[in-house]
Amino acid sequence: MPKTVHIARVDELQPGQMKAVDVDDKHIAVANLGGSYFAFDAICTHAGAALDEGEIDGETVVCPMHGGQFNIKTGGVESPPPKKAIAVYQVKVVGEDIHVEVP
Repeated sequence: MPKTVHIARVDELQPGQMKAVDVDDKHIAVANLGGSYFAFDAICTHAGAALDEGEIDGETVVCPMHGGQFNIKTGGVESPPPKKAIAVYQVKVVGEDIHVEVP
């Protein structure tokens, strides 16, 4: 059963910014894309780099290690070297709080 975890407050993330937290055994990032929030696994599936240390380019997060790219909304690979997608999670904004549903 999924659990809902508080990740951040909306005033902590300006558009184009992301923040990561550890939830159980997962490193999860939440990103602000133009006032909408998206959550995803923040570990690159290629070499294990922390994606939250990379950059956001539009709807894409760029891995700081080898430049691989993932779509923040879908988790899909947009540019190699990664071959495997990252997981994405449902985000709920309750008042000023950003919550993520984690399986």
